[in-house]
Formats: sequence, structure tokens, C-alpha cells
Amino acid sequence: MIRLMGGVAALALPAVAAAQDSPVAANEEPIVLVHETRETIVVTGAGSLAPTASDSVQAVTLIRDVEPGFGARVENRLRGEAGIVQFRRSDGRSAHPTSQGVTLRGLGGNASSRAVVLLDGVPQADPFGGWVAWSGFDAVRLGGIRITRGGGGGGDGPGALAGTIALHSSLTYGAEASAAYGSRDAFDLSGSVGSNLGEGAIALDARFAGGDGFTPVVADQRGAADRAAGYRQGGGGIRLQALTGDSGRIEATVRGFFDRRDRGTDYSRSRTDAVDASVRYVLDPGFGDGWRASALAYVQLRDFDTGFASVAADRDSANPALDQHVPATGLGARFELRPAFGSRNPLRVGIDWRRTVGRTEESYFFTGLVPGRRRVAGGSSDTLGAFAEWTDCLADDRLVLTASGRLDRWWLGEGYRFETNIGGAPITDARFAARDGWEASGRVGVKWITGPLALRAAAYRGWRLPTLNELYRPFRVGPDATAANEALEPERLWGGEVGADWSAGQTKLGVTLFANRLSNAIANVTLGTGPGNFPGVGFVAAGATYGQRQNLDAIDSKGIEFSAEQGLGPFTIRATYAFTDAKVDASGAAATLDGRRPAQIAKHGGSVSLRSNAGGPFGGFATLRYIGKQNEDDLGLLALGDALTLDAGLSWRVTDAVSVEARGENLFDELVPAAISSAGIVERATPRTLWVGARLSF
Repeated sequence: MIRLMGGVAALALPAVAAAQDSPVAANEEPIVLVHETRETIVVTGAGSLAPTASDSVQAVTLIRDVEPGFGARVENRLRGEAGIVQFRRSDGRSAHPTSQGVTLRGLGGNASSRAVVLLDGVPQADPFGGWVAWSGFDAVRLGGIRITRGGGGGGDGPGALAGTIALHSSLTYGAEASAAYGSRDAFDLSGSVGSNLGEGAIALDARFAGGDGFTPVVADQRGAADRAAGYRQGGGGIRLQALTGDSGRIEATVRGFFDRRDRGTDYSRSRTDAVDASVRYVLDPGFGDGWRASALAYVQLRDFDTGFASVAADRDSANPALDQHVPATGLGARFELRPAFGSRNPLRVGIDWRRTVGRTEESYFFTGLVPGRRRVAGGSSDTLGAFAEWTDCLADDRLVLTASGRLDRWWLGEGYRFETNIGGAPITDARFAARDGWEASGRVGVKWITGPLALRAAAYRGWRLPTLNELYRPFRVGPDATAANEALEPERLWGGEVGADWSAGQTKLGVTLFANRLSNAIANVTLGTGPGNFPGVGFVAAGATYGQRQNLDAIDSKGIEFSAEQGLGPFTIRATYAFTDAKVDASGAAATLDGRRPAQIAKHGGSVSLRSNAGGPFGGFATLRYIGKQNEDDLGLLALGDALTLDAGLSWRVTDAVSVEARGENLFDELVPAAISSAGIVERATPRTLWVGARLSF
């Protein structure tokens, strides 16, 4: 008999999981590992990784095998699930950090995320720009990722238009370390150590990686100005967890990371420094009956610097075009309560608050190496929301009914944009009036399980507040200029889906049909071409485009998602496919976009992967990934071709503590076009990259 001293502490994954009202998706079993100490048995596992009953009415994917090191990256692991896209096809080693927003189901159009990304319940979007610093997760020991497609039920906060990507950290007992060497003098070092600390636990994680990088511009277009884009990235964190009373625990986390990238020319480097901290209290009776509750407070500190270059038409020289510094802060708090109704907790109610403050400080209009103008723009935003959700499991848990609602109050503080000739008179000194409003969102859903078959349906409404970047910062990409728009309205989504899941033995099948309408979709809208002076950006050169961020009437997106998984002895094969038919509904100044496909959204995407179950000394994986043709720009004049890539790896466990591994990225060395400029210059994503190394575990 297992005796729990002071209650059971589910230390590794912090979300509150109700015992009866939170079954996993059809026939999914949570992984539970038991670690016994001298006085306390501590349970660590995937309890909060598995979807709650309420989320199981939508399409949910669980990724459990997220191993650190050897060049593996979280964003590339997510690309193996069809339909998940970032604004650029390149990853966090070569993409510009501001281009790494994430979305699903064709709800694209700009670089801000339309999916909510969480790490142990804490929002991860950049407070100023809404992009995601994926390199910051490489130093986190992850226990798994849960992907919920479609609008959220409200508990994840506002912004979950396309879905929620929930990353869950895990606590390592003992020590692990890995070291790998790769193509172009790349290296990847990672380590984790963890131990019990009294009746709690402590864990430390760290990673350091870098390399000379590859030249982004394709070979036949390069000039003397082009070079390899090197990178250096790393970080570390500490997690402390302690039991409080019979069924409570406190968790404290501090992590920091840095990111240094080069975009392949002089004056194009970027630098990110970040520190995140959070404190959480969880009341969870575990396998007993009773009330459940959680309280969370967090802070995000971001400091971002980047440069942009102007490259000559013959690409033989480069000059500075912009120096940008973006300090930003995110603050938040959340409280959730699940009262007991007998032995069940069908009701969850809560309140959350998030504040973002940030500004951009820019020097531009260079003459040689000397900037001629200075711009400072920024502001603040706040959201305060309350949510309630009722989920009942009836007919011996074969029928799940859920309904939730959320009401948010939002504020945009007084924004500003100040531009001046350096050493001269101001050009712009604008103040934008504070605004506020109310937004409602919610979800209803049903799921019926009969034998190996589960049928589900959900309808939802969600919303997203414009980022400070979208509201106040104009920007340039090469000669093309886009103005900000302080009058942007929140995006609003109505959507629904129906689906079926089959699970019998080692066979799993899933299919989902979805339809979404994103009203007030924020997009970069082309309004003219140079040469000439345009409002909000100034002079635009001949042949270059002028645009502005605007609210489109809507983006209409419908499609089908398919997944299949089959166990084959020591291996598991998995296939995913997404067909997305997305179109812009536009009028007025954006009428030329009406009926066009949103930028950066492919119609087809899919993957097939084969992974070993790590039952013997040898293991490995292979992932074949396809992404279809997509438009670079809103007018559909610049196209990025389709691509088929293969990643694969092999491992050999020499002893219980030592294993050696080899893996490769893009083994076909496929040209994966990641961007194309108005001048026709094509950038590529990661070429063939090979890795070899060793892993130690004690």
C-alpha cells in the first residue's frame, strides 16, 4: 500500500487536474512515474498534459517525446503536426525574431500569433510584438506539449483564436547532459539536474548552442555583401516546489535566456535578453475529494535589439538602414477555483489579468554610418477577464457536455509616436487617446464515446487585442514600408468543428472538419507603390510598396485535418494532413485583396513520421514533412514554392548511462524558400545539417 505523507504532490506539471471531471481524450492514458524518497512519495507525470474533458470536445494532439539537445528545436517539432505554421518557414536560428508568430487553421496574414502559447500556464507571446521567442524554450526540460486546435474555452485567456499550444516542463531526478557537434561548426550543449529538497524538489536546466550558420540568400543571387548567418543562443532556469499542508504546493520558477542572430549581411544582427519569473500556489486533493484551486503571478522582461541593412541591387555592398531597441514588460495574475459537488468538480471559475508595456526606439535614414532620424513609439495594454465553465460527464463518462463563457474588459493606454531629425526639429509628436471596451467569448461542445469511437462537436467565439507593435510601430522590409495604425480594432472569431476519433489497440485515427470566420483580421495591406512620400513612413523608393496595417472585413477559413497512428512492434508510425481553404473578405481600401488567399498560408500540409518506442538499445526516428505553395505578399504577386523535407536520427544506448546519437535535418538538402523580396531575392530555410554526439544520464 502506498502511503502519501502529507498528500500527493504532482510536482512536475503544475496545472490543476480534477480526478473525475478531467478524463483524457479518447483512450489516451496519462504517463505516471513514481519516485520514492525516504519519507515522501512524489508523483510526477503527464496528468496536466492530458486534455481536460472540456478540451476533449475539440481536436487535441499530445506530444510527449520532446528530447533536448542535438539541434532539436521546439518549433520544428511542432511543424511535424500539419496545420501549425509560423509566419516564416525558417526556424529560430536564422529567421528574424519578429517573424516568429504562430497560428493554425489558415488564420494568418501577419507575424503576430493568433494561437496562445503557454509554458506551465504562463503566456509566452512577446509583450510588445506578439511573436514567440522559440529559442527560449530550448533550455527548458519539457515533459510534453498539448495542442488544442480552435478557439479556446476561456480558461487560457484571450487571444486563442486558432488554438492553444501548452508547453509543460518536467522535473528531472538525477542528472542528464548531452553534447553534439554539427554542420558548419555548430555545437549544442544541454544539461539538467534535479533532486528532492525536503518534502519538495529542485531542478536546474541549461543549454548553450551556436554555429557559423548558412547564407540565407540562395546561391545564384548572392553577392559580396552576403555571408553566413551565425547564431549563439542559450539559457537556464531553476524550479522550486514545496508541499504545503495535506494537498497544497507552491511552485517558483525563474528562467533567463539570450539569443544572438545574424541575418547574413553587415548591420543585420539581433540580440534578445529575457528573464521570466512566476509563482504559483496549487490546492489539489489528488485522488481524494474536495475543492481545487490555483493562483498564479508572473513577470516577463524582454530587451530586444536589432539592425536592418539596405543591400545594393548587385548585392555587393550593404549599409545600415535601421537600428531598433525594444524594451518590453509583461505582467499577469490568474486565480481559478473548482468547487466540489460531491466527488466531482464540474465547475471552474476564475479571473485573470495581463498588462503589457513596451516601446520601440529606432534610428534610421542613415547617411553612411550616421542616422539622420530618431523614432520612439509605444504604449500599454491591459485585459481583465472572468470566466466560468461547466463540464459534465454522463452515461458512465461516455457523454461529455461542456459550456463556458468569458467576459473581458480591455484598455489601451495613451499611445505615442515621436519622430525627429537628430539634432533638429521634431517631425511627429503624436499622442493617441486611450481606449477601452468589452469583449465576450465562449464555447459549447459535446463528445460521445461508444466503444473505440468518439464523436465530438464544438462551437466557439474568441477575440484578440492588437499588439503594441501593430498599433504604433511603422516598419520597413528592404525598400518596402508599412505604416502602423493606432485605430485598429480587436479581432473577433466565430468558429466551429465536428470530428471523430477511433482508438483500438495500437491504431488511432482522427478527422476534423472546421470552419472559422475571423472578423476585423489585422493584415498588412498594400496601398501604393513608390516613388513618393506616404503618410506614416515618409519616402518610398521606385518599385517598392507602401502599405498599412488595417482591419480586413474578415478571413474565412474552412478545411479538414486528418491524423493516423499505428504501432508496429517497437515502432510507431504517425501521419498528419491538413487542407485549408482560406480567403480574404475585404472592401474599401483593401478591396484588391478580396477573395485572395492570406499571405504565408499554404493550402496543403502534411507529415509522416516513424519513431522507435525506445524499448531496446537502438532507437531512431524519421519525419517526412510537406508544405505547400504559399504567397509571400497580400496581393499574391510573390509565391513561395512547396517543399518536401526529411529529418532522421539514430541512437545507440551503449550502457544504462551512456548513449550516442546521430541525426540530420533536411537530409534531401531541399530548397525551402522562406522569404522573397519585392526585388525577387529569395531566402532559404535550413539546408542539410548533420549532428553527432553523446548523451549521459545518471
